[in-house]
Amino acid sequence: MVTGMKSKPDFSLECECGGLVAGCDEAGRGPLCGPVVAAAVIFPSYDMDIPVVITDSKQMSARARAAAYDWITQNTIWAVGQCSPAEIDELNILWASMLAMRRAVDGLARRPDITLVDGNRVPPDMTGRAVVRGDAKSLSIAAASIIAKETRDAIMRDLAARFPQYGWDKNAGYPTASHLQAIEKYGINECYRKSFRPIKERMENEITDN
Repeated sequence: MVTGMKSKPDFSLECECGGLVAGCDEAGRGPLCGPVVAAAVIFPSYDMDIPVVITDSKQMSARARAAAYDWITQNTIWAVGQCSPAEIDELNILWASMLAMRRAVDGLARRPDITLVDGNRVPPDMTGRAVVRGDAKSLSIAAASIIAKETRDAIMRDLAARFPQYGWDKNAGYPTASHLQAIEKYGINECYRKSFRPIKERMENEITDN
C-alpha cells in the first residue's frame, strides 16, 4: 500500500488494459542541454507490497525519489532510453522524446502487450494508450517518471563534473538565471541543444557580430 502523498496512483489502468502492461514517461524536455531520457517499467505483480512512495516524480522530495528509485530498480522490469542533444536538434524535442520512449520500451527484458504513456501522444509503431497526467494515475507510469528523472539527473551530475562552470548539478540544464549568465560568460559546448531558442539566438548573434 502506498501512503503519504495526496496523489495516489494505482493499478486501475493496468488492470483495465489486461495483459502485460508497461508504463512509460520521459524527463528533460525543457532543459537547454543534455539528453532527453525516457524510462519504461513493468510491475511483475499488482499485489506487491510497496514500502515506498511512488507517484509523480515532480511532486516528490529528492530523498523519497531516491528511495523509490532503489526499490523500483530492484523489484520491477525496467529500461531506459535517451536521445542526445544532436538527435534533439535533428528531430525536434517532441519526436526525440518519442524516440527515447521507443528505445526504453524496446530495451525491456519482456515485451509488453500495451504501454501506458504519460501525455497525450503515443510514439509511432507502439501499441499503447496515452494518459494525460498519467504519472498521477498509473503506478507504472509514476515509476517510469521516477526512473527517468533520477537517471537524467545522474547524467547531468556526471556532465557537471566535466563542465562545472554551468552548475548542471543544481539546475539540471534548465534555463535558470545563473545558468543563462554562465552561458553568456563561458559560451556553449557539445552538450547544448542548438535548436533551442536561447542557444540558437546566441549562435545567430555571434555570426552577426562576426
